[in-house]
Amino acid sequence: MSKSVLLTRQQEDNQRLAEQLQQQGVSSESLPLLELAPLTETGEQRRLMLELDRYQVVIVVSRLAAILGLQRLDQYWPQTPVGIDWLAVGPGSAKPLQQFGLPVQLPGDGQDSEALLRLPLWQAHFSRADLKVLIWRGLGGREHLADQVRAAGGKVDYLELYERRVAEGLSSGLSLMAARGVGGIVVLSSQSLLYWHEAAGADWERQRNWRCWVPSARVAAQATDLGCHDVVICKGADDAAIVEAVRAHPLKD
Repeated sequence: MSKSVLLTRQQEDNQRLAEQLQQQGVSSESLPLLELAPLTETGEQRRLMLELDRYQVVIVVSRLAAILGLQRLDQYWPQTPVGIDWLAVGPGSAKPLQQFGLPVQLPGDGQDSEALLRLPLWQAHFSRADLKVLIWRGLGGREHLADQVRAAGGKVDYLELYERRVAEGLSSGLSLMAARGVGGIVVLSSQSLLYWHEAAGADWERQRNWRCWVPSARVAAQATDLGCHDVVICKGADDAAIVEAVRAHPLKD
């Protein structure tokens, strides 16, 4: 039986990536590790959007954050405020902003918070006494970006647009995938990694031997700490980076 790669994002994303992998002769299975549910807008979130023109920088950390945030931007701002630097962590989060017509910037040497902070524009922003940054993201998440901005004297607010939940039936789904001949898994966030580890349960000793493609050295270290020993770091979390990494490190039958 030929080994396949398990794709773990949302079904729409998995289908798109599966088609690209199939063109390279790579078979795959689809099993989302988490569910993403939009959050009901609160009065505080509405205030943040109405005061959008007070921020010098808006950072968008995911494709879904971009889509949901742009819906509110379109609702409250018929004309987008000027003077804002729009930043995206990677191509996936940048694309909806670009399609909306925003002049988005993204790092060219990585797709994480660290790469985003290496953009030259921060030199000027960190010299400001009144720097205000708004981050569009899901509920919870890393504080590294905010910590660096606050350390430079800036103020950070979060527009949290969705929440992550463990996908229903994940444990049995993982066992089924193992039976189907999965030999590797694409895990694109720390949260997804933890959900996989928890849902695997007693079968973790088998599943941790799968090749694990991850988006950064940080997630790779976390996977190793959990017992994964065949970890490949992609050059980001977008489709092109994943396809490149899977091609460079193919599964053997």
